[in-house]
Amino acid sequence: MSLKSFQSEIQEIYARELARQRGQASGTAAPRNIHSKKTQILEESNIVGEPHPSRDTHVEDEVEAALLSIHDYDRARTSVAQLITGRKGEYVFRIGCRPPHASLFAGENADGATGWSGVPRTDVEVTALQSSVTRVVEELGGKISVLFETTDGHYPRATLLLRLPPPSIELVPEVRCAVVGNVDSGKSTTLGVLTRGPLDDGRGRARVALFRHKHEIETGRTSSVGMEILGFSTAGTPVLPNILPSADADVIRRDKLGWDEISAQSAKIVSFIDLAGHERYLKTTLYGLTSGAPSCVILMVGANAGLIGMSKEHLAIALALSVPVVVCITKIDMTPPNILDETTKQVVKILKSPGCRKTPVFVNSMEVAVESSQTFAQYKLCPIFRISNVTGEGLDHFRTFLNLLPSSEADTETFTVDQPLEYSVTDVWSVPYVGTVVNGILNSGRVKTGDSILFGPDSNGHFQSTVVRSMQRKRADVATAEAGQCVALALKRVKRAAVRKGMVIVHKTDTPPKATRQFEGQVLILYHNTTMQRNYQAMLHCGAVRQTVRIISMDNAEGVLRTGDRATVQFEFITQPEFVKVGMKLLFREGKTKGLGVITRLL
Repeated sequence: MSLKSFQSEIQEIYARELARQRGQASGTAAPRNIHSKKTQILEESNIVGEPHPSRDTHVEDEVEAALLSIHDYDRARTSVAQLITGRKGEYVFRIGCRPPHASLFAGENADGATGWSGVPRTDVEVTALQSSVTRVVEELGGKISVLFETTDGHYPRATLLLRLPPPSIELVPEVRCAVVGNVDSGKSTTLGVLTRGPLDDGRGRARVALFRHKHEIETGRTSSVGMEILGFSTAGTPVLPNILPSADADVIRRDKLGWDEISAQSAKIVSFIDLAGHERYLKTTLYGLTSGAPSCVILMVGANAGLIGMSKEHLAIALALSVPVVVCITKIDMTPPNILDETTKQVVKILKSPGCRKTPVFVNSMEVAVESSQTFAQYKLCPIFRISNVTGEGLDHFRTFLNLLPSSEADTETFTVDQPLEYSVTDVWSVPYVGTVVNGILNSGRVKTGDSILFGPDSNGHFQSTVVRSMQRKRADVATAEAGQCVALALKRVKRAAVRKGMVIVHKTDTPPKATRQFEGQVLILYHNTTMQRNYQAMLHCGAVRQTVRIISMDNAEGVLRTGDRATVQFEFITQPEFVKVGMKLLFREGKTKGLGVITRLL
């Protein structure tokens, strides 16, 4: 039983259940053999990711033709407005011909290649169209930034980012990225440089600003799930504090913009979940990946060390959760060229291996950065960036790529607004003068301040009622939130001890949701050095739920499970019931044992 076929089966069960649950909620019958849209796209497309000529491509060509003729300006303006609003306020607009992705992503010179699409333009037309599009977008109240432009070669072309400012902080689109990699691979340093501005000094100056504990500053190792955000303005520039490049570590640590200031100035926010690389913090890293619902995983690889230790473990977890992966090879300034080549070859070999089956794409130009950011998730591509935090090499391409990633809440397949509220709690605090505050992600529905809600299940499987007192998103006060967003809720008259990670919040109804103690799932054992039998215990991660489970029965004839076995297993939560749903993916571990599966039935 291969991992890949098991994963596509999990995806199918997940899609089928999702459709059924949505059908129940809206009162319509769910279609019988629903197949995940994403899986379909993958099967229809070739692996390199040649996009089907979409409607938008034809609209772009029409807009260009309308702008070049003097009479059709109004029609062009209407079309541009439709393009931007249809894409949640931002759109990547291509002028001229579009190169074939196969040769572009393979790093070849695309000028001589066949398969160009779109209408050829002269360099004069490209320049004229740029100024016309700029005028149209500015009339609509937005801004443009030129991502890429070339006037030499056979095909003069340009790519522009058209962006409207968000109407309010509630509606700023957000992209969630989890940052993983082995210890000492440069995760915190890269985030420090991206979010603060000044380059690193090669001695860890940039990362000091990210650490939250004294022991982290002393050892230079992250031990907690750190959250950092990088804002991009309407014009597409990163929102950074004004720090001089020569500033010392204390200044970098002190002079930072508050999250609410960043939110107010940004038209898009990239949230980084900075996870721990060290082996002893694996459970924290796993929890961050399952509960944070990231849109992509950024795997950091130190060029001097290669893909070692926990990097492979992190890559395996990302693949098991089927989250798109982006690889960043760091420290290229201090690595001898022959070692850098070895690391690069090793990364490519692992990505092409049967377990991964991804197509590596080296991002060496702005055009590749722009095109890969739009297609890498659908077409199993894995963009590879080679960066240096000391010289700044490769960081521009990486920033552009992050700026163009589709927002997490735009994934309407995972997050639906028109369903009943379901919010999973990933963090709980007690804040002076506010009370109990929970942080988490809205899986579906909407919530606003003053709503009556139920939270639970508690140790007896019951739900308690309360009211949402206030809400914050990225530390800025908001009044409403909708599916796909990550928000913090202050709960009225609730004790801190009454809430824990893994609970759910739903709207108050006469029939509260059911808590589950036992459930059945299909699992695949990825690695275990002995055998698993009845009463075997392991730590289960399923969304925001993290609890020890016990195997109560399995359908295996021998009654034992080994590495590579697949079985239908019945589990039982040991300490208390939890809220889980059919179709949810699960991972379980005990030390390093990995099992992967999907819930098929609640008992």
